[in-house]
Amino acid sequence: MGLLSGIAGLPLAPLRGVLALGELIRRRVDEEMHDPASVRRELEAVERARADGEISAEEEAEAQQQVLDRLTRARPPGPSDEKRR
Repeated sequence: MGLLSGIAGLPLAPLRGVLALGELIRRRVDEEMHDPASVRRELEAVERARADGEISAEEEAEAQQQVLDRLTRARPPGPSDEKRR
């Protein structure tokens, strides 16, 4: 990066930082949403709620289906996926 382009780009530095932070947060949320350990914890919590009588069998089945749908849904490709190819 040249001196002039560095100086000219300084006003955009905060914007680039915010965009980089947003991308980092998006990737972390995506990883957490599709992490098998996280899904298992959610399914166990639903099972405990049913065993404790907090939810009905229908609510349990619906909650389990929502968690499993989220796990099996394809991840949207992100910029980091393109770099790996």
